[in-house]
Amino acid sequence: MNLLVTGAAGFIGSTYVRMLLARHAREDPAAPRITVLDKLTYAGTLDNLELGHPRLEFVHGDIRDAALVDKLAAAADQIVHFAAESHVDRSLTGGADFVLTNVLGTQTLLEAARRHGVGPFVHVSTDEVYGSVATGSSTEEDVLRPSSPYSASKASSDLLALAHHRTHGLDVRVTRCSNNYGPHQFPEKVVPLFVTRLLDGHRVPLYGEGLNVRDWLHVDDHCRGVELVRTEGRSGEVYNLGGGTELRNRDLTALLLEACGAGWDRVAHVEDRKGHDLRYSVDWTKARTELGYRPRQDFAAGLAATVAWYREHRAWWEPLVRRVEEGERG
Repeated sequence: MNLLVTGAAGFIGSTYVRMLLARHAREDPAAPRITVLDKLTYAGTLDNLELGHPRLEFVHGDIRDAALVDKLAAAADQIVHFAAESHVDRSLTGGADFVLTNVLGTQTLLEAARRHGVGPFVHVSTDEVYGSVATGSSTEEDVLRPSSPYSASKASSDLLALAHHRTHGLDVRVTRCSNNYGPHQFPEKVVPLFVTRLLDGHRVPLYGEGLNVRDWLHVDDHCRGVELVRTEGRSGEVYNLGGGTELRNRDLTALLLEACGAGWDRVAHVEDRKGHDLRYSVDWTKARTELGYRPRQDFAAGLAATVAWYREHRAWWEPLVRRVEEGERG
């Protein structure tokens, strides 16, 4: 079986690929062969992939490249689509790349999958498409109310994927996950940003009073959920994948400060982000009852292990941080 995985030089996609490769012996002929398509933007690095693995092929390219995508889809049996521009703050200052990659790129992949009869096509999305939830938790049937250009582009791509199922019968399955954390995450999201800055002796920026609530999911658990959806999910369905640990950003900051041996004097309260959703929470009953999905990673242990990984892998993240800083200076 040939599996095309997009965006797998990034955080979540590379974790998924490493998980699949680790499940089988290197030379196992029955194991899936994986082709990774990645543009290698600032958040992607080949250091996340085992490039010498006999069942892994890497292709450097853009999911908007229709000719390249068509060629890869023709050789694929299934597709797992992680590739996306995903940082909310960047989308607030310039949303064009988010629309081009997340919407046009997804459409390009869907059209190729339809032409070549590829399926399942697992489209990996986010809980942010539901918008802020004051009480309770969002179910898969809830109306989408995205707040940022990022989440709006992801909601658009979700609808495109589901439309290809309803109109063309394409075997599409959509996942919507809560906030991921874990090793190999680019240091712009809150956990690796705070950890790397604290390890370097810098202050960390906390939006407003830090009252925004997020549900936290270890990346390994997320990837196990994606694999359950790929192998056992139903065509045309959406599956929420939650972590079950809701924390205010202020409380998460306290845990990270403690883990890094720092105090509150290292926190800078900054002006709140525009349109900052107060709370995300997804109901993952459907994935639990249909697929047996449930997070395995204890949050406290997972967070401690994540902090330890960044402390021990400066050689991984320091060049990435420098590359972005140099790019921003022009």
